[in-house]
Amino acid sequence: MKKVHIAFETIIEASVEQVWTVLSDFDCYPEWSPTVKRFSEQPQVGQSVKVRLEQPGGMGITMKPKILKLEPLSEIRWRGILGIKGLFDGEHYFLLEPLGKGQTRFIQGEYFSGLLVPFFRNMIEGNTSKGFKLFNNALKERAEAYK
Repeated sequence: MKKVHIAFETIIEASVEQVWTVLSDFDCYPEWSPTVKRFSEQPQVGQSVKVRLEQPGGMGITMKPKILKLEPLSEIRWRGILGIKGLFDGEHYFLLEPLGKGQTRFIQGEYFSGLLVPFFRNMIEGNTSKGFKLFNNALKERAEAYK
């Protein structure tokens, strides 16, 4: 099975509590997120939730990933599949690491796997990567303004 991993990090001049407050307020994503547009409901571990994604230069898609982890002040992780498991699967994550001095390292990444990964590699390394960077920057701006 083919696999690709992408991850992007940014340092946010805000405490991990401030960043978590923004990141975990799923109802407010339409106000600030350029890529993760909305959640159909409050995510809960073990449950699936509809998530609307819109990457730059690409089509939007509504997925129904399963929430794997929702650990306050630390991590959000979900797994989605496109159609049938094993064709094009993704395990997406947001990690928060307190750095002290009111700073937080934010990391967004995804592990892509499945038979179709080679056909989507340009998209992953192009628009998907751009979208991750846009999201990270928007989160940084929102969290830093939250003070």
